[in-house]
Amino acid sequence: MKVGVIMGGISSEREISLKSGNSVVENIDKNKYEVIPIVIDKKEDIINKVKGIDFALLALHGQFGEDGTVQAVLQTLGIPYSGCGPLSSAACMDKDMTKSLLQAEGIRTAPWINLRSWDEINYEDIKKLGYPVVVKPTHGGSSVATFIIKEEKEIENAVKEAFKWDNEVMIEKFIKGDEITCPVMGREMFPVVAIKPHAEFFDYTAKYADGGSDEFVIELEKSLHKEVERMALDTYRALKCSVYARIDMIITEGGIPYILEVNTLPGMTKASLFPKSAAGRGIDFSGLIDLIIENSIKEKR
Repeated sequence: MKVGVIMGGISSEREISLKSGNSVVENIDKNKYEVIPIVIDKKEDIINKVKGIDFALLALHGQFGEDGTVQAVLQTLGIPYSGCGPLSSAACMDKDMTKSLLQAEGIRTAPWINLRSWDEINYEDIKKLGYPVVVKPTHGGSSVATFIIKEEKEIENAVKEAFKWDNEVMIEKFIKGDEITCPVMGREMFPVVAIKPHAEFFDYTAKYADGGSDEFVIELEKSLHKEVERMALDTYRALKCSVYARIDMIITEGGIPYILEVNTLPGMTKASLFPKSAAGRGIDFSGLIDLIIENSIKEKR
């Protein structure tokens, strides 16, 4: 079977995608698959460079990759691909839509405001959220242009900066606590991974710089684990995810979990969070790639 590993893309997360893609190419079982690295440099490449492959293994991140666009093109071309479908990918990429759907399902997420232009800023509404708040691009990822804002006077500059990266910006109440991530494969939650950034929050440097954070499989107290698992699986279902996704949460000092966001194409280097979780179940990186391919083909059938 010819597997095209699709990486690169045109989003702010291109370099991270290239790392994910190259890592997958290095670790995929070459005895099972004929592997073809495919680097996307412009939108047309997704049509021009996938001809002749039997399966598309997506290592794209960010817009035009994680937002359902590429998935819809592959579906039109009749090429099976890894992970969630177009609708779920789009809903999870749009954090405003994600949170609206979670709220409708009664799944706990921090209160927020979504802006479509910087002059929509309403300081009274932000004050009601309560400082500090998080300002970030609505469709962004990897914590690019994400700021923790503690005073009203800092809002305007942060919002303007976030608008340089996206056409919508979210202002969300900052929930103080411990960040965890809950990888889900199919209808099962894999081991929970704790994230201990060396910065104030899990920003770009903490995510990708060597030593930027400590990340390790953690055993939660039994009742908390049960609630976290229920929330992760309910979120996966509410957003119509399929094959696999990574659900990020924060747990307050009082032990209350909140959903932060959902990643439908999580990072896939050996040091990434999903592979670390899989290793906690005794599944090595090559075995995880196998699972993703096999489960994706079953789902697409």
